[in-house]
Amino acid sequence: MRAVLLGLSAAAVLAAGCSKSPEPESATTPAGPAAVKTSRSHDESSYAEPDKVVISDLALDLAVDFDKKQIAGTATYKLDWKDKQATQLVLDTRALTIEKVEGDDGKGGWAPLQFALAPEDQIFGSKLTIEAPARNAQVRVAYHTSPKASGLQWLEPSMTEGKQLPFMFSQSQAIHARSWVPLQDTPGVRFTYSAHVTSRPDVMVLMSADNDPAAPRDGDYSFKMPNPIPSYLLAIAAGDLVFKPLSARSGVWAEPAMADKAAREFEDTEKMILVTENLYGPYRWGRYDILVLPPSFPFGGMENPRLTFATPTVIVGDKSLVSLVAHELAHSWSGNLVTNSSWKDIWLNEGFTTYVQARITEAMYGAEMADMERQIDQSGLADDLQGMAADAQKLALPPLAGLDPDDALSEVPYTKGAWFLQFLEQRFGRETFDAFLRGWFDDHAFQSANTDQFVEYLRKNLLAKSPNAVSDAELDAWLNQPGIPPFAIKAQSRGFAIVDTARIAWLGSGTLPDPQVTRDWTTQQWVHFIEGLGDTAKPEQLKQLDGAYKFTGTANGEIAMRWYPLAIRSGYAEAQAAAGEFIQRVGRRKLIMPIYTELAKTPEGLAFARETFARAQPGYHPITTASVEALLAKAEAGE
Repeated sequence: MRAVLLGLSAAAVLAAGCSKSPEPESATTPAGPAAVKTSRSHDESSYAEPDKVVISDLALDLAVDFDKKQIAGTATYKLDWKDKQATQLVLDTRALTIEKVEGDDGKGGWAPLQFALAPEDQIFGSKLTIEAPARNAQVRVAYHTSPKASGLQWLEPSMTEGKQLPFMFSQSQAIHARSWVPLQDTPGVRFTYSAHVTSRPDVMVLMSADNDPAAPRDGDYSFKMPNPIPSYLLAIAAGDLVFKPLSARSGVWAEPAMADKAAREFEDTEKMILVTENLYGPYRWGRYDILVLPPSFPFGGMENPRLTFATPTVIVGDKSLVSLVAHELAHSWSGNLVTNSSWKDIWLNEGFTTYVQARITEAMYGAEMADMERQIDQSGLADDLQGMAADAQKLALPPLAGLDPDDALSEVPYTKGAWFLQFLEQRFGRETFDAFLRGWFDDHAFQSANTDQFVEYLRKNLLAKSPNAVSDAELDAWLNQPGIPPFAIKAQSRGFAIVDTARIAWLGSGTLPDPQVTRDWTTQQWVHFIEGLGDTAKPEQLKQLDGAYKFTGTANGEIAMRWYPLAIRSGYAEAQAAAGEFIQRVGRRKLIMPIYTELAKTPEGLAFARETFARAQPGYHPITTASVEALLAKAEAGE
């Protein structure tokens, strides 16, 4: 998931079954998952007990109802009982209504099973405990979702690009899958799945599975995912979607008005796949398609297998932000193929992916572009580390306990993780490190892993070959200590030296750079120019820049998220209306939260933010809504 970085480029109901259900757990019992002292693979964010029983396959039979804003149907699980004494299946749910639970009777029929839904925890939802004294090979749950499911967004036609048909899409990472399917909602459990989905016949339904580009739009769809995936990669979308091919195994799904623009912007996708295959082995997921979502999508991209979900905010006409695709594609090896066992080791997903993304960027667009990306990322990380708790600065995070995994996500796993891997590359040489990384992907394909397992693999397959290349103290500094090790080599871009010279000259003379200097600047160079202006600038300086470069009203979100906060801090009132229009139109958290943050620092700005949010909220994803509400509430409380 590309949630925080610049890309070249985040009411449970207790229902009785047919037989008498056990009494619900006492409300005085802590509702969150219990603390367990065990390996790093233990997931504190899930109620599931995969040491006792594991879902090996999921079969969904669902109906999508836009009028009710509801998904309803059944989830059938094939179970692998690990513990011979276990007779309970524990699932994660959030705001689901459980209507019935049945187990296969071994004779081709289904018999009711007792179940209980525990009181709801605000973060983790409700534990669903199913009694299975016969240790059934299959269990089936009938349920329906809440209109406010945290993992689903329902858009009225007016909120879409085409304004004609409604739209629905999911966002399951980190623990939102449980809001639309009862599951063992942990990255430590992988399962294959199939689905039969019905909907109104005028919308196209897609899933993170084998979408057929030629499938008719008829309201009746079937899907299959033959490779085992974790729950956070379960995805669904439905809307006015058409397909544009990019290659024999790649294409773009988008609303009709966006399809051609998206296909042009992402036309290098097949080349990216070939580059990554050459580095790290074959692409193992069949097709690689991209679904362009409405602007309300809360993240830059989501690496759902076979169907990357992407924000339209990266479609700016010059391919300057398309390594968002490189990032999500890289997840096909790092994250989707080899997955962190729990969210405290998310660097194994995002750090590896950010490193691989940079390698794709370098191969496609040159080392200079990759260096600019790294320098921006590292500068952003340095800013983030200021005031961050020491434990949050580590790659190997301590147990998350009662923390929402969404809140645990920062720039650390992305940028510090990639920086660590680049450090290893520098110490061992690119050829040696490439072979090592490919071996890691091959040896752990379709498995989940933790930091301890990576360190063991690193020691055996890389460190042992050159024992003096990396010390234990250096390894510990990267993985278990806060901050960036003092021996880390910072990225340096020659292209930014030109930007720095131009900015310094302008600040000193008041004369803008010659257009011949700036006309070929990339998004990354403009970002560096703005970031180098400091916390504030004189309003007249910003007006001069605006007159020349039209930053106010820009369609480029990476520039907007930096320009508008600077304008607000500097008292450049001419930009405020456009800032409000931007945060009302776009729901991507990374792009709008800095603007809300600056507005909320003054009473007048806070009032403007509140008014804008009231207009924008119907088009925001629940994840974005929660983030903005929390920020504004904190500001109103004077915190």
